[in-house]
Amino acid sequence: MTTNQTGSSLLKTLAIEIAVPTGVYYGLHALGASDFAALAAAGVFPLVRTLYQFAKDRTLNGLALVVLVTNVVGMLLTFVSGDARMMIAKDSLGSGITGLVILASAFTAAPIMTKTIRPFLTRGKAANEAAWERLSGTAEFDAILRRCSVIWGVGFAIESAVRIAGAFTLPVPTMVWLSTVIFAGSFAVIMVVSGKVAEKAGKMIAAEANAEVRTLVAA
Repeated sequence: MTTNQTGSSLLKTLAIEIAVPTGVYYGLHALGASDFAALAAAGVFPLVRTLYQFAKDRTLNGLALVVLVTNVVGMLLTFVSGDARMMIAKDSLGSGITGLVILASAFTAAPIMTKTIRPFLTRGKAANEAAWERLSGTAEFDAILRRCSVIWGVGFAIESAVRIAGAFTLPVPTMVWLSTVIFAGSFAVIMVVSGKVAEKAGKMIAAEANAEVRTLVAA
């Protein structure tokens, strides 16, 4: 999952990456495949999709690279261990590492989630984009964006821990669908909470854009 996707594109990507592997697992399981074989086949899709995206765009941002490396290493470890539970935990671990990367970036000059948040706040309007550029680098505006990255980072880390615990304590068939529910539910909650925090940045952008218009009119 890349971090420069917007709105419907991001939701579409999540739907595909969740629905397809889940469908593959239950389909193969119904045909008699073992838990491990069905999970292994289901795990191939996200990996192939990421590689295809890289081959198509010839670019891979830092977060996408972390996800890719985690998937590859996780797949190798699960095949070596032959443990179906490890296969489920691998996906959860990837989410946790992603969260930690996002969280760490919140304390740098370029929080990872900033690129994802920007389109939601500027809405493609030139005046809002210009206002964003003027506000970028100011203490209050940057603090809001940093808090949004902290929320996403902590949220992903927590849901990852919950799913990993479930992977080793609950029946595999149960955890396949429950893991998806936990992830989707957590994603929705994180998005709502982060959106509430980002509202203040949106108001700052609107105020800055309006002030610029008034300045141009007065001139």
